[in-house]
Amino acid sequence: MRKAVPSKTTPTPASRLVGKISRDRVLEAAIRIGDEDSLSALTMRRLASELGVGTMTLYSYFRNKNELLDGVADAILGSLALPSMNGRDIQSGVRLIGHSLRNMMREHPTVVRLFSSRTTRSERAMQGSYEQVLQAFIDLGLEETLAVRAYGILLAYTLGFSAYELPRPWGRNPNETEGAGELRRQRRLFYEALPKAEFPAMVALSDVLVTLPSDQQFDWGLDVIVAGILAQHGLAPAAGERNEAAAGRG
Repeated sequence: MRKAVPSKTTPTPASRLVGKISRDRVLEAAIRIGDEDSLSALTMRRLASELGVGTMTLYSYFRNKNELLDGVADAILGSLALPSMNGRDIQSGVRLIGHSLRNMMREHPTVVRLFSSRTTRSERAMQGSYEQVLQAFIDLGLEETLAVRAYGILLAYTLGFSAYELPRPWGRNPNETEGAGELRRQRRLFYEALPKAEFPAMVALSDVLVTLPSDQQFDWGLDVIVAGILAQHGLAPAAGERNEAAAGRG
């Protein structure tokens, strides 16, 4: 006896659609939406549309949006990789950690929004963004309490700076980002056009103001933090020493 063939109008069971996507694909799409748009735009309906599946299919992988966001945090924070701190001095090590955190946040603005809106108990996320970073500070020779303090100030700085630079693309390096130079020029002209009697400092300092969301400014702030950590550790920063990753930025 032949099996009945479903008509074209017969709904496809969600269990059959599950095989067309994977948990990793769902997370990749969720991260892309969060990075390019916002967390509020990341809805189950929008995500299902991006993946070309029914909304109910997603609930086979994540029971609700909170669980989805935990998965996003796992994927991004858990992927943070720091090089070994063995043989590094405190200055170069702290700068390297700072740039690693910022690079992660620049590549995935979603993580900035996650840090600013929720906490996590995910072991994978904590392993990547907490445990290994704390251990890196300890490996550099910082006493445990100072390692925690250093982690806290560096995380808050990179998080705040990343949130500040996100809507200010003129801060990007004109040599690396197309159009950044023109945006910077336009922003400088905006400052210069302000009423000079009311904004004398901003008009006079327009060339410097446009660099506030730039690599140059981030490196300057990072140097200040490094000097503070070294002072707490009982050391003075080496004159003129800079992280190779920061060289040439502006």
